[in-house]
Amino acid sequence: MSQTKVCVVCVEENKECECHHEKQELDLDLETSQNSSFLHSVINMVGMLIGLGQLSMPYAVESGGWISIFLLIALGVLTTYTSHILGNCLRRNPKSKSYSDIGYSAFGRNGRLLASLFIHLAIFMALVSYTISLHDNIAAAFPATFKNLHNGSFPAAKLTAVAVAIALPSLWIRDLSSISFLSSGGILMSAIIFMSVVYTAVFGGVLDDGRIPVLRLRNIPTVSGVYLFGFGGHIVFPNLYTSMKDPSKFTKVSIVSFATVTALYTALAITGAKMFGPNINPQVTLSLPKHLLVTKIALWATVLTPMTKYALEFAPLAIQLERSLPLTMTDRTKLVTRGLVGSTLLLVILALALTVPYFGYVLSLTGSLVSVTIAVILPCAFYVKICWDGMSKFTRAANLVFVVFGCVLGVLGSFDSSKLLVNKLILVHGT
Repeated sequence: MSQTKVCVVCVEENKECECHHEKQELDLDLETSQNSSFLHSVINMVGMLIGLGQLSMPYAVESGGWISIFLLIALGVLTTYTSHILGNCLRRNPKSKSYSDIGYSAFGRNGRLLASLFIHLAIFMALVSYTISLHDNIAAAFPATFKNLHNGSFPAAKLTAVAVAIALPSLWIRDLSSISFLSSGGILMSAIIFMSVVYTAVFGGVLDDGRIPVLRLRNIPTVSGVYLFGFGGHIVFPNLYTSMKDPSKFTKVSIVSFATVTALYTALAITGAKMFGPNINPQVTLSLPKHLLVTKIALWATVLTPMTKYALEFAPLAIQLERSLPLTMTDRTKLVTRGLVGSTLLLVILALALTVPYFGYVLSLTGSLVSVTIAVILPCAFYVKICWDGMSKFTRAANLVFVVFGCVLGVLGSFDSSKLLVNKLILVHGT
């Protein structure tokens, strides 16, 4: 595969490749990778979307009121549309293979730079959120599972560090096919969490008497950030598109996948909010009754989820890093560089997650600052620029409205969630 290095760089920069022999080999590799069926593509897209977002759906409904469920559904529809138009952008320029390529097609180097910036920011903040979730749930799961260790206490921060250390070697693996099973593991963990909540609702005998208001308008900006976090998988959709046997079915894949995820989020939001009312935790697993076996299962599923995500989330950064390294470097040197950078990054993320362990606020900030940009603002902006000539006036106007809507939602949500996070830090740590 070392013969294709030059051509990978050419493709990444959208340059005409002059190394014809290598280009031919690269084309063959890309063609043989286009083997995902419709069902396989749906499973992959659902797996990309479902993750931490599901944990906070009941909390978001309690914060925004029952009417905010319609906002959840509306954002699901909107992000389905933006997934569809990303496919249109790829069809317009077949040379585009990734999210950053679409940015280059739309706005040149500046578009690529902007897309890459938000891709890296999305990955970083997602890893921070995963680590916070790991810390919170391991603190609840550990005492329920192990007794009388160090006189009954073991700091959750130390145990979180141990868990991260266990996951650390996966960042050194260069062949992603050897860790592809982690993706299936993440989907399985999400399914276990969902079924645990449903089981508790049916058989757990939990029903909160507290009333959830119809609408809390002042909380809608932060609530929208939480909702958008659950729909922000767009940076990997171009890769899914190019891997399909029949890319013309990409829109159908998007509709089926987003409809499935939206239905799951809605059911989970209503069930969790109804069970726990105003006492709901930002992570629904932490609200489940401690004495139930299903709660322990859900807690450990939530603990294992981040450990299955670290290597997969880091992969795009690792690939970009390797492409930026000198071609004269040996594979061993590149592996060491990749591993050291990944290890350092994960340790920084661990320190940040332990310093700011406020899951709900961080999730809302990530959704408002990053997810709305990569899932709404940029796709619509790219689509308008790339496909302007073939658009109707209504389509142009609608996409420009979506860009403005996304900007307003992002600014308001980022401001509110940042203010809440800062106030919480001041309250806990003092001025």
